Amino acid sequence: MSIQPLGDRLLVEPLEAEEKTKGGIVIPDTAKEKPQEGKIVAVGSGRREGEKVVPLEVKVGDKVLYGKYSGTEISDKDGSKYLILREDDILAIIK
Repeated sequence: MSIQPLGDRLLVEPLEAEEKTKGGIVIPDTAKEKPQEGKIVAVGSGRREGEKVVPLEVKVGDKVLYGKYSGTEISDKDGSKYLILREDDILAIIK
């Protein structure tokens, strides 16, 4: 990975949207919702509070839930899509 987030930012790989509903109905590409779950790929050094750097609560490999319209979408050289989020955009860690 050639992208390293700074400060309190995270690099998240969004999980794929569901192809079928629980009832078995296939969802077409045009009707799929933007995923709100992802896996953390890289983390920044932490947020600054005065002279101190406070480490982030999340770590690489955590599965997280984030806001629907949070972050900035980017893609790398291979065409993989990622989101850069602030730690404040993370709503929950999924265990």
